[in-house]
Amino acid sequence: MKKYLTLAVSAALFTAWTGLSSAQSDAPYTEGPVWQITMVKAKYGMSDDYLKGLAKTFKGTLEEAKKQDIILDYKILIGDAANPQDFDILLMVESKNMAAFDNGREKFDPIAKKIEGSVDQQRATATKRLEIREIMGNKLMREITLK
Repeated sequence: MKKYLTLAVSAALFTAWTGLSSAQSDAPYTEGPVWQITMVKAKYGMSDDYLKGLAKTFKGTLEEAKKQDIILDYKILIGDAANPQDFDILLMVESKNMAAFDNGREKFDPIAKKIEGSVDQQRATATKRLEIREIMGNKLMREITLK
């Protein structure tokens, strides 16, 4: 719920800002899709366990969201952390635009229930993930194409 609220507020602020600036913009780019990026630090020796869990929940949920045209695509990137405080996994979800985040719970809650089970089962899975990874941060970024 907190994640959806953060995304909604971010999207509203960004939309308001771009609405004001785009009318007078001489930007050297055109706007493209929006990426929701989550930076994850797997705990030592737990990367494979975390990725096995993602194969069930993250992949399953987002494959269904793609089928329903809720998202465009998703990617998982893995690499070495630059320092002990750095992430080593990026979770990326591509959406058509900021409006795609409207009514997110109405779109994703039925999918989560289908893939992950009841709210209690979802909570248990989320709690177990706390033991094997740390979320280092989230970003909402727009892809651009230079003119």
